[in-house]
Amino acid sequence: MPDAALLDGTLLSTADAEAGGARVWRELGAAGVLREQYRRRTATGLVADPARLAATLRAVDARGDNGVTLSVLVQSASALPILATATGPAFDRVADGEAEVALAATDAAAAGSDLTGLGTEVELDGDVVRLEGAKRWVTTATRAEYFLVLARHRPGRHFTAFTWVLVPADTAGVRVTRAATTLLAGAGTGHVEFSGVRLPSSAVLGRPGRGLALFARHMGTERLAGAQWATALTSRVLAQTRTRLSRRAIDGRALWDHDTVRQEFAGCLVRVRELRALYEALGERVVEEHDLTSGAVLKAAVGLTADDVLSRCARWQGADGFADDGLQLLRAEAAVFGIGGGVTELMLGTVADGAEALLAELRA
Repeated sequence: MPDAALLDGTLLSTADAEAGGARVWRELGAAGVLREQYRRRTATGLVADPARLAATLRAVDARGDNGVTLSVLVQSASALPILATATGPAFDRVADGEAEVALAATDAAAAGSDLTGLGTEVELDGDVVRLEGAKRWVTTATRAEYFLVLARHRPGRHFTAFTWVLVPADTAGVRVTRAATTLLAGAGTGHVEFSGVRLPSSAVLGRPGRGLALFARHMGTERLAGAQWATALTSRVLAQTRTRLSRRAIDGRALWDHDTVRQEFAGCLVRVRELRALYEALGERVVEEHDLTSGAVLKAAVGLTADDVLSRCARWQGADGFADDGLQLLRAEAAVFGIGGGVTELMLGTVADGAEALLAELRA
């Protein structure tokens, strides 16, 4: 059973610490884990099981490769439900772990969060689809067999001017360049250009003009997954830090025995426990009701919690934190929590927009 194998850590035991993201994805798919996460289907599409999604991310995070975990998160939480609207074999191949898919939303012609400013364009001409443009910082770009591309099909910034297109990576006119970064290496991050790409009309996902609506519907699931991963990662780091504090001494006294350290560590524990309680409370609301405010609350909470906790743990490592396997590198990689899928400041703005309803709920 996939659930038992995830919980006892045996599912990914054959994927050693050096195994790449493609192998981890393949094992998750072959074991039925990815399909189990989406056993429910509603009138608006596939609905994730929050508990199963959390178990998957905990199991992958335990391997300690943040890039691989990021690639699993984006594919399993965002790409799969969007891909399910496509015709053809792509969804089955990806859900079974036979192939990977890249979510190509962030545009080279606009700021990452400004989706209505996309410069990538798709022309729908009868049985032919023409695609031109470029995407940047695309997770799994260097190893994906399919790209889910968000593009505009008509001028303007209106919500209905955008459409998803499924593009096989081997299509003529598709060019992938590895991103120039040493962070999150296992994510396969890259930049993608689409020049003179021609596709059949079946490449369009859903009805033209529904691209942003479809994206918004499932973006909450990615934000939920971000909170689940952040909880797993910070919990793992706190456990390692607790051991280190107990073994490291100053003037013959373990750091853990100093009240200031204990209190600061306890504060970190409280914040991580609060984050877990928050995603457990809001998970079903996010995936079932597509509650955008709840998704923004989760995303903002992650941005406010993860870096604070990891920076404190890194400080307790002292100079060792700057080693190749030190916490300063992990902290830099974890900055993705406050950027990917919407920067923390924008999420706080969305939370503020929903302040009246949130306050009413708190008073109930």
